[in-house]
Amino acid sequence: MAKKVRHGATFWDHEYTHAEHLKLSDEVSEDLEKFLRFLARHKNTMVRQHPHVLDLGCGNGRNLIHLAKNIQARGYGYDTSAAAIKQARLASEGLPLTYEVRSIAGVLDLPDNSQDIVIDMMASHFLSNAEREFLRNEIMRVLRPGGWYFIKTFLRDEDIHTSRLLKEAGTEEEGTYIHPIIGVPEHVYFEHELVEFMQDGEFVVESVHKSHRHRTTQGKAGKRRTISIYARKDPYAK
Repeated sequence: MAKKVRHGATFWDHEYTHAEHLKLSDEVSEDLEKFLRFLARHKNTMVRQHPHVLDLGCGNGRNLIHLAKNIQARGYGYDTSAAAIKQARLASEGLPLTYEVRSIAGVLDLPDNSQDIVIDMMASHFLSNAEREFLRNEIMRVLRPGGWYFIKTFLRDEDIHTSRLLKEAGTEEEGTYIHPIIGVPEHVYFEHELVEFMQDGEFVVESVHKSHRHRTTQGKAGKRRTISIYARKDPYAK
């Protein structure tokens, strides 16, 4: 019997209820903890007390829950998976967190200059070029002056997996292929491309973190490479 194929939000709903392909966690992301340590080390970059946080692709809410409990954050979480949002709401009972089942493409339903931190961990790379540019501009709009945009995504530099995927399932958009399991477009950035993309949106890139190349002893590709960028809206922006 042929295996049922699930795409997009249907795929994620299935994963959050049955976890067939991915190992999903309830614990805070190590990458978010690293970002928080960065803010703590650089006193001039600290966010205000009780910060407002927007998590794009929030999943089961694990990162927002950590922020609410540890830095008294108030937060909004967007995700296309109704199953993930259901879990997030149950786990966030009593916390000042609001969740919505929606795409991160399009207008963000938040006021100008209202957010202290926007988190985009492995989310916006599923958007088209035009959608990613629009989202970047929306993030700039909703961030308060001095606010932070934390993005983590796949890195194309010296990544064997990416080269293979682009060759086998590339689309008309440069650096984008159709994901072999989820069945939707996925974009992978070169480091210089992502940095320029952020700077073109008038973000100040404060820190760049890349994973190492991963190869097995047989010389085959190991884990996918990733890149994280901590970018800031000009504190003096009007």
